[in-house]
Amino acid sequence: MEGLIFLIPAMPLAGFFINLFFGRFLPKRVVGWLATALVGVSFVIALTEYFHLLSLTSAARALAPNLFTWFAVGHLSIHFGAYLDPLSSVMILFVTGVATLIHAYSIGYMDHDPRFRTFFVYLNLFVFSMLVLVLANNFVVAFLGWEGVGACSYWLISFWFDRDSAASAGKKAFIINRIGDFGYMLGMFLLFEVAKSLNYTSVFGNIASSAAHGGHPFISGPQATAIALLLFVGAAGKSAQIPLFVWLVDAMEGPTPVSALIHAATMVTAGVYLMARVAPIIHLSSNAGTVIAIVGAATAFVAATAATAQNDIKKVLAYSTVSQLGYMFLGIGSGAYVAAIFLMITHAFYKALLFLGAGSVIHSLGDEQDIKKMGALYKLMPITGFTFIIAWLSIAGLPPFSGFFSKGDVLLAAYSKSPILWAVGAITAILTAYYMGREVYLVFFGSPRYREALTNHDGHGAHSEPHESPKVMTVPLIILAIASILAGVMNLGISSSTDFLTNWLLPVFGKAQANLTFGGGTKVILEVGDIVFALLGIFIATRAWSKTASNPSLEVGFLKKGWQIDHLFDSVFARGSSGLAIELNEIVDNEVIDGAVNGSGRLIGALGGSLRGIQSGYVRSYALIISFGVVLILGFVITRAGL
Repeated sequence: MEGLIFLIPAMPLAGFFINLFFGRFLPKRVVGWLATALVGVSFVIALTEYFHLLSLTSAARALAPNLFTWFAVGHLSIHFGAYLDPLSSVMILFVTGVATLIHAYSIGYMDHDPRFRTFFVYLNLFVFSMLVLVLANNFVVAFLGWEGVGACSYWLISFWFDRDSAASAGKKAFIINRIGDFGYMLGMFLLFEVAKSLNYTSVFGNIASSAAHGGHPFISGPQATAIALLLFVGAAGKSAQIPLFVWLVDAMEGPTPVSALIHAATMVTAGVYLMARVAPIIHLSSNAGTVIAIVGAATAFVAATAATAQNDIKKVLAYSTVSQLGYMFLGIGSGAYVAAIFLMITHAFYKALLFLGAGSVIHSLGDEQDIKKMGALYKLMPITGFTFIIAWLSIAGLPPFSGFFSKGDVLLAAYSKSPILWAVGAITAILTAYYMGREVYLVFFGSPRYREALTNHDGHGAHSEPHESPKVMTVPLIILAIASILAGVMNLGISSSTDFLTNWLLPVFGKAQANLTFGGGTKVILEVGDIVFALLGIFIATRAWSKTASNPSLEVGFLKKGWQIDHLFDSVFARGSSGLAIELNEIVDNEVIDGAVNGSGRLIGALGGSLRGIQSGYVRSYALIISFGVVLILGFVITRAGL
């Protein structure tokens, strides 16, 4: 069964190579369905491996087959292999499952695009890179997948590179992620210096062994803090946390299926996965978790407030993703790793549903994305509208939808960590229900404002009236809607017997997982509060937007511009570094470097002119010089001998 593990990433890689070399000779639909089917096969194999792990005892649920030794230098030996445990098995299941649905949806959405085949080549490579990241057995191989999803995101975000905004967004994503990657590498280097290994089994096995025998861990508290925070810098880049989240907002410039794949199932979940993977190291630090929780809570709040003022249907969802990722890091920092993974899974379902639903609307309106130019679409697009509302209620945290259970677990953990962090999370929950309600009302209800959009746009999909998308696009919406409703059963929280995900992941996190205990009716009060927050946000959205498409008092200017963070980066870093480069060019390049080069030339010229005088051509002059030299050498030798 271990050999099948390598087939999971091999399937999308095969799709990449087949369509890369032979796609031009195949019909478009064959290209699309081949790419989709191979990712679907990966999902089936992942499901098989899940049941295989399930059949093993809890202590034996970790398979680590090696494919080959990549390189070995001194103490560093890197094996190209896989590591399948309960955490990675959960990841590959939702990555391949959601990616399969997005691939199928893309067949309809990208049908009229002239680079249809290229799109699926990139999409398959993207999924392969994510699977390498998740299944890697060490930090170095994981870094290959880490960089792979970064490169693929650049190609996919800037897929329509003839648009300046898309080309710029791709470059922005690539550059900002390089900043985070530097933190990942420094953390990896420091970990190797301390642990003398980068293999998961060695590093985490030694930590577990030290804890089991009551000895001192080989990683001290300050070392653990430094390693965890450096790796968190990498995670903040990939998973869009303050201050490195700005790339994800612009990533919606790519085709909508790309947005769904990045925001729901692949790239942005990489950072959360990394932090969950290094939970034993975070547990050894007294401060790293607090820093992660504070950054997560701040990111969740800032992004949620920005989402309340956006008019682009995908930009609202982009800020929403940033906010939800903040919740996940709030869970990580609070020690509730299972809660963070639980939210990541449910979020993958309803966020993919939201983006694909938005894509269905955009497709129907000839590429229009301004929600102020939509309205009254529910009757014309009932499947898209109904499934979109399900996703809204789920992300709002209303029972019995999955978001209620997963977000509720994070808020419980936040309260245990700090009531202040919980309060920030609670306010963000109200904002989440509100801004998603605003989008629902402006898109699907109210007056039909879309007629002007159809008149002004003649892109693909434009018709005299908006229409429901084809089945290849609506069937994935229905499946994701069902998952958004039912995914909460994975971790109901009623009793230990219903906490399936907690029991499954317990061998991975062990003592690192926070043991949340609440006295009296505190837990019940907090859970009731979660429902109140969702209802309050929905109520405010209904009162403010159900009958109007204009409410300037609720659309604050600086929130519409994302707290002016992009402007800050442009002023301080972009323009500042450009000005510094110009000054350095004038001073260092022209004065110092050119001055040194020119000065050296003038010095050599002067020396040459001085020495030219002794080149007289007379033998007696050369004999005199040689004699003088001999005398100097003899004098030196005699002097040294006398000493």
